Amino acid sequence: MAGAHVNTVCFISLLVQLCAFTALGQDVFVIYDTDGTDYIYYYDYGTESPAEGTNSALDDWLYELMDLTDECDPNPCLNGGSCDTSVDGGFVCHCPEPYTGKRCHTVKDVCKNVNCGQGDCVLTTTAPFYECKCKAPFKPPHCRKASLCRPNNPCQNGGSCWRGPSRTSFQCACPHGYNGKLCDVGPNDCYEGDGEFYNGMVSETVEGEDCLHWNSYFILQNGADPFKAYEGHDGIGPNNYCRNPDGDDQPWCYVKKNGRLRWNHCNIRKCIGAPATPPTVTETDSVTAAPVRLFSQCGRPQPGRSSRIFGGKKSVPGAHPWQVSLQSRAAGSSGPFSHICGGILLDSCWVLTAAHCILSHTELQVVLGGVDLEKDEAYDQVVPVERAIVHEGYRQTPFALHNDVAMLQLKVMDKPYCAKETRFVKTACLPTQQFNSGKECAISGWGATETQKYGSNHLLDARVLLISQEKCKAPHVYGDSLDDSMFCAGNMHGGVDSCQGDSGGPLVCEHNGTHQVVGVVSWGDGCGKKYKPGVYANVGRFVSWISSYLNDK
Repeated sequence: MAGAHVNTVCFISLLVQLCAFTALGQDVFVIYDTDGTDYIYYYDYGTESPAEGTNSALDDWLYELMDLTDECDPNPCLNGGSCDTSVDGGFVCHCPEPYTGKRCHTVKDVCKNVNCGQGDCVLTTTAPFYECKCKAPFKPPHCRKASLCRPNNPCQNGGSCWRGPSRTSFQCACPHGYNGKLCDVGPNDCYEGDGEFYNGMVSETVEGEDCLHWNSYFILQNGADPFKAYEGHDGIGPNNYCRNPDGDDQPWCYVKKNGRLRWNHCNIRKCIGAPATPPTVTETDSVTAAPVRLFSQCGRPQPGRSSRIFGGKKSVPGAHPWQVSLQSRAAGSSGPFSHICGGILLDSCWVLTAAHCILSHTELQVVLGGVDLEKDEAYDQVVPVERAIVHEGYRQTPFALHNDVAMLQLKVMDKPYCAKETRFVKTACLPTQQFNSGKECAISGWGATETQKYGSNHLLDARVLLISQEKCKAPHVYGDSLDDSMFCAGNMHGGVDSCQGDSGGPLVCEHNGTHQVVGVVSWGDGCGKKYKPGVYANVGRFVSWISSYLNDK
């Protein structure tokens, strides 16, 4: 790091709440035959019940610490809650089912005392607001008893069911042309294009995993809400069928893997002779397209493409298209580059990052578009850094980092462009307004800090709340260490947070569909301490300085 090493400072901010669950073991074996039967599947579920999880939503105490001064305007109630002004001058949220909490920010734990055995607890719109959906061959209502082959045959489309060696195992022998664990994938079951309009009933992934129901409590519990994120998509409903509501390359679904929420593409083939999948770049990338200025609009991710797992370990490409991986190697070296910090793309040739990320005697490059640091992805763009400009007011003390911002000028790759705009690479906007404390914003990164290389191969993301300067400058928080060049956000309570933030990465707040970069991940006191949230460089204080470089073309 530039300047003296600070032992008491942990450069943090990605506050990722992880829940521990026990995975349900299962074995799938595939046997190929040549007598007209294509596939025989042997499927055995474990007999232990899945462990109960804990709610990962932000707790009420955090909202009590915020300065929410506008009462019901704007509406502080989340998830469709309505707001009334209370007699004491505060506000009261009236929450729709199944939400609760001061701001309707928490999902009611209606499944807490429900044991669905070998199934999944899903939410319903009528009391008791839950239902157990069973995996074959287990039976409702509690998914604890198995009905093997007779009288109920779990194999579909005329498949034959055979009992396996254990009391809960069975085999499906599928008719010619059918496959899948339950013979549920037919010869005419395919998707056209990218599968946006696929409305079939396949409910397993390419790895043989069972899809979760879109109304699964486990999905909501882990911070995702398909009905809100993909509102208006006809295929999203109380089912577990594969869909493509967000412009991916093919249908997908959520799965529960090792006790965590994941997603995967589905076991559906593409229709023969189907129209080609639309290209993954915008029309402006085509050499035959009419001349259009790239990056003409900032702060807009690919339409409909939102992060599927907020706070998880896998973020979909295009959800944070301004996210940059800043990578370095020793000057003059021919060795590989390694990820050291995050950054934010503001212009084709300019990246904003933290000043403390800039090291002397190093060669820098940025990688844009991808989400996996360990793999070369088709949408990656690698651009060398020609110049690093540290803010002239940057200084490091034993307690804080002041004016912790820097600009990176990129090398022109295809005149006049450095980075090229695609559906996976876009710019964030500079802030045009002041966001109130209590505003929910997004952070993303791979977990690179001063003390570790990075926490995950895959891009992480999380939601944090802006905290007022008054709260952050309290003596028991950061006191006089905090100045106007910085602010804090996240979790005051401590204890449950992971120090997995990318130094130099973005804190982005959304307003009317436009994403504005409000903060740059800077520093914090320790990891997971009570009253020690993450601290960010206050981008609003540096707009003129940043713009002087953006406008110097």
